[in-house]
Amino acid sequence: MKPLGLHTALRRAAPALALAAFGLAPVAAQEAYRLPPQDIVDIVDAAPAPYTSLSPARDTLLLMHREALPPVSELARPMERLAGLRLDAATNGRHGPRTVTGLSLIDLETREERTIELPDDAGISAISWSPDGSKIAFTLTRDDTIGIWVADVERARARAVVERGVNAVFSPFTWMPDGERLLVSLTDPDRGARPQRPRVPAGPVIQEASGYEAPVRTYQDLLNDEHDAELFAWLATSQLAIVGANGRGLRHVGEPGLYFMADPAPGGDYILIGEMRQPFSYQVPWSRFPDRTFVIDLNGNEVAQIAEQPLADNIPIGGVVTGRRSVGWQDSHEARLTWAEALDGGDPRVETDERDSVWTLDAPFDGEPVELLRTEDRYYGAQFTEQGETGFAMEYDRDTRVVRRWLVDFSDPSVEPRLAEERNIQDSYADPGEPIMTRNRFGESVVAVTDGYMYFTGDGATPEGDRPFLNRVSFDTFETEEIWRNSGENYEQVIGLTAPDASAFLTSWEDPQTPANVRWHRAGEETVQITDFPNPHPQLNAISRELITFDRADGVPLSATLYLPADYEEGDQLPVVVWAYPREFNNAETAGQVRGSPYEFTRVAGTSPRFLVTQGYALLENATMPIVGDDPETVNDSFIEQLVMSAEAARDVTVEMGFGDGERLAIAGHSYGAFMTANLLAHSDIFRAGIARSGAYNRTLTPFGFQAERRTFWEASDIYFELSPFMQADQIDEPMLMIHGQMDNNSGTFPIQSERMFAAVKGNAGTARLVMLPYESHGYRGRESVLHVLAESFDWLDRWVMPEEDPMGGGEEVAAD
Repeated sequence: MKPLGLHTALRRAAPALALAAFGLAPVAAQEAYRLPPQDIVDIVDAAPAPYTSLSPARDTLLLMHREALPPVSELARPMERLAGLRLDAATNGRHGPRTVTGLSLIDLETREERTIELPDDAGISAISWSPDGSKIAFTLTRDDTIGIWVADVERARARAVVERGVNAVFSPFTWMPDGERLLVSLTDPDRGARPQRPRVPAGPVIQEASGYEAPVRTYQDLLNDEHDAELFAWLATSQLAIVGANGRGLRHVGEPGLYFMADPAPGGDYILIGEMRQPFSYQVPWSRFPDRTFVIDLNGNEVAQIAEQPLADNIPIGGVVTGRRSVGWQDSHEARLTWAEALDGGDPRVETDERDSVWTLDAPFDGEPVELLRTEDRYYGAQFTEQGETGFAMEYDRDTRVVRRWLVDFSDPSVEPRLAEERNIQDSYADPGEPIMTRNRFGESVVAVTDGYMYFTGDGATPEGDRPFLNRVSFDTFETEEIWRNSGENYEQVIGLTAPDASAFLTSWEDPQTPANVRWHRAGEETVQITDFPNPHPQLNAISRELITFDRADGVPLSATLYLPADYEEGDQLPVVVWAYPREFNNAETAGQVRGSPYEFTRVAGTSPRFLVTQGYALLENATMPIVGDDPETVNDSFIEQLVMSAEAARDVTVEMGFGDGERLAIAGHSYGAFMTANLLAHSDIFRAGIARSGAYNRTLTPFGFQAERRTFWEASDIYFELSPFMQADQIDEPMLMIHGQMDNNSGTFPIQSERMFAAVKGNAGTARLVMLPYESHGYRGRESVLHVLAESFDWLDRWVMPEEDPMGGGEEVAAD
């Protein structure tokens, strides 16, 4: 095999060959899947490294083995698109290809790896350690059956505890606090045959507006008619049951219902239930259907109703429901519920000094709730700790992007909360990280507190790139001491502690040529490597990688990761691809912060733009395109101006550093990055061509907001119009390749967005190509699809960007395909 990145004579001829091929293409056609060069196929097919998980006992590492991309035939299984979900009616679970195909265990002391024997061709998901780490439960899918299995860690053996009949539409199971039983969700044993769609409908589908505001965003996969509603109820109705981890003693708990949540109390005596109510809506997903929250005992008897919510189709943009929301157990109490209630009507536009209140209620739930605290901004839940009944309560201001974390005593409202953190959530340099968790006496995951100290780990963003850390934080004063920080030309981050006082911990270590592997740090001892996952594509080791920083015209700092081909020699001027995704910021300081690391493993997989480097292109990946504005309501008013400035700065730095000529540039991106791509082609002449994947181009089709835009179309119609590249399709005079999954379920990026954008460009004599991928959603998962996307991308750039002379500059005009 020749080293990738060499500019062979055949490669130099590729643009001419591709041009001839494109010239023969019909206006619209169903083509066979195409393949990129075989060396690229080999990289795509390389098996990825396993996922890893440290046991609660801190003595065993679980490896979750994966395979390369599934075939499109797995995506093509029959799918029911109902209530915002994609379901496989045959299995009564979520639709989609398997991810994990095998399990093995590594003993940290002996480093012995033992494989857990499982049936062939099985898909594994919902993997969960028992509270004490002695067992692992998971679902196992074979053909049209989902079962629940439990593995004994000591023996590395697994058995089915529920062979079939599991309802995996929502959560298929959870551990009971004793770690010896599972609360499982089964299909309704009396539900009868699957509902069949009638050949003749009973009547028209009717919806009605009743004079109240209902600003619903553009959800997909919603219910369409009465049959959809009936089928969804048939699939979602579940029968709760408790079964021993040894597979014995299964018994039903209560009656079947439309349960989307079943959560045992930490003490194990109660179960908190979330249940959808009918009639369903055709306008919103299941999470906004009418529901009620109530508590049952282990015999299925209802103890108390806690909350009831009507259809949530009138929530203000960026707002929350009124009444009791986010009901859940306090992890540090055997049976205490907590919840939040909005004090502003759930509307973030209301000016108020107090936006939320937080409440508690103890078993048997027949007393008066206790108001624990009030927050200035929106309450977003709590992380409970190992120390008494304290927890870190978080509030967030969506306008200033300021997050505050308070240490609260959930057992005593008279104790004054203590402020542990206050920062702009986009200020990565000030991010204190997240606390290390442990299991408490109830088996719940809580913040670990050892001898008065907590331990925090985070990315450690710095102007030179991420340097992950492990800090010790005083529980009393929040004073912080750094214990360990990543250094050198590698990237290493903490996975978990193996000693409560952080004298021993596991990390994931990698460098640009070495994939992430697990290492064990122990005070006073040599670091031990626990895993040895091989590089799946060693032929790419010579690709160079560098984190670069530069400024745009208004002084906002920018950054990108620069990749250069293996055979690059200083002074060579290459064609350049800029891959980006715009983000909104309150100020230039946070917008200009460097995120990411130049020392991470150069993993090339799926449809990664890094594959382009193997074809002779320089790549600016994650080139920052910040949209800065101190008023989040109007930040998009200068979207186009700032986007163009950032793109100009990216072009200029390629010339200043010498690897680009300032002419052979392409812009590319996914989702909002595709929206960016089309806008830059419409509003500038910086790039020769663009690649836009899974984008949205006409903002009038997302009239109740998009991305960070909070205004509706009727409040800012001029902005919606100006920011829609569809409206400027006649200004796009550079070639644009559009790729979209035919079954994209992302809010706003309906496949019709790309179809109509292509028609607009074509209708205005532009140059474009539209590729619609069967059975693919917002991202592309099928092997054939991924390889085809790479082949299309290579050919498009070879045709329009690789040549020294601009193919669009003079000569006979090439018609759109």
